[in-house]
Amino acid sequence: MSLGAGVQSTALLLLAARGRLDSLDGAIFADTKWEPETVYRHLDRLEREVAQPAGIPIHRVSAGDIRADALNPKKRFASMPLHILNPDGKPGMMRRQCTSEYKIKPIKRQVRHLLGFPHPTRVPKGICVEQWIGISIDEFHRAKDSDVRYITNRHPLIDLGWTRDDCLTYLRELGFESTPKSACLGCPYHGNAQWRKIRDESPQEWEDVVAFDTAIRSGNARANAAGNPLLGQAFLHRSRLPLSEAPIDRLSAREWAERQPPLPETAEEVLEAGVEDGCSPWSCRSDAPVPSDYDQAA
Repeated sequence: MSLGAGVQSTALLLLAARGRLDSLDGAIFADTKWEPETVYRHLDRLEREVAQPAGIPIHRVSAGDIRADALNPKKRFASMPLHILNPDGKPGMMRRQCTSEYKIKPIKRQVRHLLGFPHPTRVPKGICVEQWIGISIDEFHRAKDSDVRYITNRHPLIDLGWTRDDCLTYLRELGFESTPKSACLGCPYHGNAQWRKIRDESPQEWEDVVAFDTAIRSGNARANAAGNPLLGQAFLHRSRLPLSEAPIDRLSAREWAERQPPLPETAEEVLEAGVEDGCSPWSCRSDAPVPSDYDQAA
C-alpha cells in the first residue's frame, strides 16, 4: 500500500494489520524530508505497534529533500504550486510537479525494486502488483487508475463505503486519535487552520516555513541563477502576502460553523430523549411539551 501516514492511510494499514482486510506484502512511505515532526513520530509508532507485529514491512523511500532542492541553485527542482502575484497585480499559480517527483516516482521505483525489475529493466508483461491507496468515498474523485501496467490501483476504503469521518472514528477506537495530517510543512495547499496549527504548536517549524516563504519570493533558486527570475512574486499563502503577515487567523465558513453552539432541541427530540434529571421547572414533561417559537419555525 501507499502509506502517507495520514488519517485514511493509517486506517487502511490498521484494517489490514487487524485482519479486516487482506494481508499486505508491504507499505511504502515516500519521504520528502519536509514532513512535520508529528508525522515522523506517528510513522515510527505505526511501524512499531502496527506493521511489525503484523509482519508488514514499511519501506521508506525518498527522491531528496524538497525544501533544500528548491533553494539549491545547482539542483533541478520540480515546482511547487506556489501562489503567484503577477506584475499587473493579477493572481496566478505555478504548476504542481512536486507530488509526481517526490511522492509518485519514488513509490514506483520501489515497486519495481520489490518486483525485481529496477529501472531501466523492463517489467515483463503479465507481472503486476495491486497497490492500495487510502482514498475514502468523500473524495472518490481522486481515485484513478494506474498509469503503468505493472501496478493496479485499488481503493479499499471506497469498497467499504467509508468516509474520512468513519476513518477518524476507527482511529479513535484504537487509540490513534492523534493521527496528524500528512503534508509537507510548506505546502501551498494548506488552509488557515493548518498554518495556525504549525504556528501555535510548533514554533521552530513555523520559523522554518516563514523563512522558506521569504526565500522563494522570486521563484526557485536554479531559475534565478540561470538568469530567469520569476516575473512576479511567489508566496506560500493564498492571500499572496508574506506568511508572517498573512491572515491565517481568519476562519473559514466551515470552521466558523463548527465553533457555534448546538441548536436547541426540537419538541420531538426532547420527548424522545426522556427526562434525565426529573421534571423541568419550566414545563411539565409528563405530556407533550408546548412548542417554542423556535420549534414552530423549525
